[in-house]
Amino acid sequence: MRKQTSPRGRLRMIALAAGVALALAGCSAGSLGSSGGGDGVSLTFLVTSNENTVRAAKSVAEAFTAQNPGVTVDVETRPGGSEGDNIIKTRLATGDMTDLFLYNSGSLFQAIGPVQNLVPVTDQPWVAQLEDNFKRVVTADNQVYGSPFGPQMTGAVLYNKKVYAELGLQVPRTWDEFMANNAAVKAAGLVPVIQTYGDTYTSQLFVLGDFHNVAAAEPDFPERYTAGQAKYATSPAALKGWQHLQELHDLGYYNEDFPTAKLEDGLRKLGAGEGAHYPMLSNAIATLAVTSPEGARDIGIFPIPGADPAKNGLTVWSPSGIYIPKTTEGAELEAAKKLQAFIASPAGCDAQSAGSTPTGPYAVDGCELPADVVPATMDFQGYIDAGTYSPALEFLSPIKGPALEQITVEVGSGIRPAADGAALYDQDVRKQALQLGLPGWD
Repeated sequence: MRKQTSPRGRLRMIALAAGVALALAGCSAGSLGSSGGGDGVSLTFLVTSNENTVRAAKSVAEAFTAQNPGVTVDVETRPGGSEGDNIIKTRLATGDMTDLFLYNSGSLFQAIGPVQNLVPVTDQPWVAQLEDNFKRVVTADNQVYGSPFGPQMTGAVLYNKKVYAELGLQVPRTWDEFMANNAAVKAAGLVPVIQTYGDTYTSQLFVLGDFHNVAAAEPDFPERYTAGQAKYATSPAALKGWQHLQELHDLGYYNEDFPTAKLEDGLRKLGAGEGAHYPMLSNAIATLAVTSPEGARDIGIFPIPGADPAKNGLTVWSPSGIYIPKTTEGAELEAAKKLQAFIASPAGCDAQSAGSTPTGPYAVDGCELPADVVPATMDFQGYIDAGTYSPALEFLSPIKGPALEQITVEVGSGIRPAADGAALYDQDVRKQALQLGLPGWD
C-alpha cells in the first residue's frame, strides 16, 4: 500500500520540482530577514526563491556572520525564470542591485554585461581553488567574476540498484548494453525507461544529456554549431539522442502513462522499483528524497551511454555564480568580497550542505560531500573525480532553441520521427541565432 503524502509534503515536492524545471529552462521578491548584528557593515544578498537555494543561502549567511560578527547579511529573494531574469537586468541597469546576487553561469552570465556591471575577482586567492570548467563559464574578457553556489548537476540516467541486483545487471557503458538491460527489465515485467511528459521539460534529457558523447565524437561541434556549420539533423553523433527517444518509444519501453505522468510520479516509480531507469537531472534527487525516502537509498546514476565504452562519461551543468555589482563600494565591497571568498571555501560548502543536502559535487577544490548523501550523489562524485565528464552544450554555445522540450515530446511520443524532430529543432536554433546576431547564420 502506498503511503499518502501530507499536504505539506505535496507543497514541498512542488517547490523542489520547480527547481528542477528552472534548471532545465534556465513567488514574489522579498527579504527573508538578516543574519548577524551590531553596528557594522550590512550586506544584501539576492537569491532565487527555490526552497533549497533559500535554505542554503540562509545557512551560509549565518555561518559567515558567526565568523564576522561586525557584518549583517540580509537574504532577499526573487522569482526564477524569465521574470527573475528581468529583475536582475533591470536592477543592474538602474544601479539598484543588492551587494551580492546569485545568477546563472555560462551564456546567461554573458548576457548581463559582466565587464560593464560586475566586479572582477581574478586576483583573489580563492579563484585558484575553483574547478576549471566553472572558472571558464564565469569569465569574460579574461577576467573571472563569480564564485560557485550550489552543487554541479548532471543530465544522466537514474537507475534502481535493487532492480539491477535482482536481475543480475551491470551498469552499461555502451548504448547496446543499455538496450540489452532494457530488454531484461521488460522481460521481468517492469518498466525499462520511465518518461514523464506531463512535465514537458523532462523529455529533453536524452538529447541534452547525450552531449558528452557528441563532444567525444566531434570535439569541435560547439564551435561549428555556434557558427551555423553543425546541425543536429546532419551530425551523426548529435542525431543519436533523437534516435534514442524514438527507438525506446517504438520498442514499448516507456511506462504506459508517460504522456501525462509528472516528475514526482516518475521518481515514485523509480524508488518503488516499478521501473529501472529514469533519465533526469541530478538535482531531482532532492525531490526523490521526499517522494520516496526509503527508495532513494536504492538509486544510483550513470551516464547516457554512447558507442565507445572507453569514452563513457557524464554531461555536466555548472552551478550558478555569486557576483558583486560595481555599485557595491567601500566597506560593503570589502565585506562582499569576504562573503564571496567564504562561499568558495570548504567552510562555505559545509554551510551550504548544512542548509540543503547537496545533490552533486561542489566546484571548489577541498569541498567534500556530507557522509549522508544518497548513493546517486556519490556515483556522480566518482565521475568528477575520474575526470570523465564534459560541460553541457549551453556552457559552450549561447544557442539553445526554446522549443526543444515540445519537439522532444513529439519524438518521444511517436508523433514525429527522430530525423524530422532534429531538423525542426535546427530551425528553432536558427531563429535564436539570428535574434542573437551571431555570424554565419544569414
